[in-house]
Amino acid sequence: MPNRPLKTFTALAIASCFSFAAFAGIENFHKGTVITDFGEVATIDADMVIPKNAKFKISFDTVKDAKPGEVNKTLNTAARFLNMHAEAGVAKKNMKLAVVFHGKGSVDVTQASYYGEKYDGVENANAALIKALTENGVRVILCGQSAAYYDISNEDLLPGVEMALSAMTAHALLQQEGYTLNPF
Repeated sequence: MPNRPLKTFTALAIASCFSFAAFAGIENFHKGTVITDFGEVATIDADMVIPKNAKFKISFDTVKDAKPGEVNKTLNTAARFLNMHAEAGVAKKNMKLAVVFHGKGSVDVTQASYYGEKYDGVENANAALIKALTENGVRVILCGQSAAYYDISNEDLLPGVEMALSAMTAHALLQQEGYTLNPF
């Protein structure tokens, strides 16, 4: 019994080494070819084959905001989706994405004047990524109900961001257009 604490400590120390190793591998990620400054990807030798001429119509839902001055994770995920599928051979014309914002995430799609006022002059790190995404055909949509709650007007939105009646409306219309909701 007196050795029990030592054995427990040793077991925990060994387990922590293995759990640390599980987080290794960030060096396997590299810049993509579609959105070069965001959405890093790893090259994968996948067993699940993506059919030639596969078409993707994916919508992402985001209610979570980024920390002030940081990039919203859902936007980065959209960039990663484009980059990894382009690397896997999917034609850019066969990838249609939409990112629907609501709740606290709404502020992440606003211009410097609104964002800076909300976060004491901090710059909106999402602006460059939203520009890159919209230039590559990604729809960025804001829930109008959330916009009303946060007193965000159409003029407060970054260029390319669309205002919808609601996030529910946006998702329903996207679904009718053949988009599937990514369970992010």
